[in-house]
Amino acid sequence: MPVYALHDLEPTIDPTAYVHPDAVVIGDVHLGAHVSVWPTAVLRADYNRIEIGARTNVQDGTVIHIGSDHPTIVGADCVVGHNAYLEGCVVEDRCLIGSMSVLLHDVVVHAGAVVAAGAVLTRGTIVPELAMAMGVPARIKPGAAREGGQDAAVQRYVDNARTFAEGLRRIA
Repeated sequence: MPVYALHDLEPTIDPTAYVHPDAVVIGDVHLGAHVSVWPTAVLRADYNRIEIGARTNVQDGTVIHIGSDHPTIVGADCVVGHNAYLEGCVVEDRCLIGSMSVLLHDVVVHAGAVVAAGAVLTRGTIVPELAMAMGVPARIKPGAAREGGQDAAVQRYVDNARTFAEGLRRIA
């Protein structure tokens, strides 16, 4: 797997985390226990930090970057769907970030909230706990998310990471 230091900025990856060989991790990135990062995901922390909490999965094609004044923080037990883009935002624990969604600077997604697939959260958008953000630009629907709605997907990716760590082998 391509894991790079940038000058004195080195990734910290928990030994139980799984980073697919085709993902890229650069700079001040911190991956917690049982995190999984899937093919073609890019986590680049070149002048601020990225933190990914325990058991969170960052799915295929996702890009996580930072702003010069904005770290990107993703809590524990989150699902970050395919081809999502996160930059300079905070995602609290137990959130679902839908595929192809965009979260920009100063966005905060509170615990248990859902960002629908394809939603665009412009600078400073706040998604309350257990709310759903959907659309372009995103509209907030309070109370639309279900407590624990992502639990099965979190566990599926923890299990899938174990399967890949044990059995993935390149054949060509």
